[in-house]
Amino acid sequence: MTQASLLRQITAFANRANPYPLYEELRKTPVLLDEEGGPYVISSYWDIESLLHDPRISSDAANLAAAGADTANGPEQTGLPPSFIRLDPPEHDRLRRIANQAFGPPHRPRRIDGMRGELHRIVTELIDGFGDARQIDLVDQFAYPFPVTVICRLLGVPREDEPRFRAWVDPIVAGLDPETQQGVDSEFAKSAQEARMQLGMYLSGLVDQRAKEPRDDLLSDLVTSQGPDGAMTMMEVLSTSVLLLIAGHETTVNLITNGMLTLLRHPDVLQRLRDDPGLSVKIVEELLRYEPPVQLVPQRTCIADIELRGVTIPKGSRIWLVLAAGNRDPERFTDPDRFDPDREDIQHLGFGSGIHSCFGAPLARLEAQIALTELARRLGNPRLDEDPPPYRQNAVLRGPRHLNISFDELRP
Repeated sequence: MTQASLLRQITAFANRANPYPLYEELRKTPVLLDEEGGPYVISSYWDIESLLHDPRISSDAANLAAAGADTANGPEQTGLPPSFIRLDPPEHDRLRRIANQAFGPPHRPRRIDGMRGELHRIVTELIDGFGDARQIDLVDQFAYPFPVTVICRLLGVPREDEPRFRAWVDPIVAGLDPETQQGVDSEFAKSAQEARMQLGMYLSGLVDQRAKEPRDDLLSDLVTSQGPDGAMTMMEVLSTSVLLLIAGHETTVNLITNGMLTLLRHPDVLQRLRDDPGLSVKIVEELLRYEPPVQLVPQRTCIADIELRGVTIPKGSRIWLVLAAGNRDPERFTDPDRFDPDREDIQHLGFGSGIHSCFGAPLARLEAQIALTELARRLGNPRLDEDPPPYRQNAVLRGPRHLNISFDELRP
């Protein structure tokens, strides 16, 4: 296997079901220059952790474009200003602080935790909806509608509009996949741009409504926020809303689906969760290490020369941080390929780290804990119909496209 071919194998759809042997090979060259003009690929835990905190690593979309990356299919290329995940300080910090005032602690300490009852109700309704069926597609019937319903209710999106989002979000999210990025003139890019336009127009209508008649929802808080950092412009509210709507459910779909797949492959752990719901906290943390929903971060650029393991990464170079490879780095974790919820030290990279650590991590954790606990409790003798299941194309947000499960009974 040549070094030049390794990254192409990692992003190739044929290896989506099990990229971990390729990550193991990748770690043998922890600072890998894929090929002339390509990105530097970083795969060890400590190097990734360090770079996520390094101010010489830029997330700014303008720097990425200057480095020669195709940004045509970026999730915020909607004619809007970049969302805060595609900005560097100080603008990143300002917008994130304003958004956090509306989202959670310390300003809204109970906004997420206070949703526990509602999250349980949504999960119960979805599982009850299986009815007399003894075979389900966990993605279509549970793992997708659950977080979509939650983020729509949190933002204040009318429930009857929730089904419209999949047609918009799927092509936008697919644009994150390096294998499908084809440039602004491709049919793929045109489809993504059309979806962004429709989503942006829809949300702009809600933003206008909340500016006139605020409600008790996140969208209203973003529109009316007047903290020490000032207020967001209407365009900044819109770009932040697009980000939260997409990021607020896509990663959680994968976390729940990868989680149930892993538990069905480890029936002893599934039984332990059924007997002890409190184990869900440890299980979700280990899942974020073992099968992270975000496998790699390709949108980073060096804004200064960086020395790493004897390699000089020149200013202006693109960098890919392979979080999933770092999460199974034997220099950091003992027996890293073993799924072990009793692991005492799970400082994983599942939510990233540094200033761009996952904004919605508290909500995603809570959703996954409740979802997996209730599935374990209520599905009698669940089993996989197909292993490995069919995966989505995306190498960045890796997860099954369908997860067909059979079970003997639906417990009350």
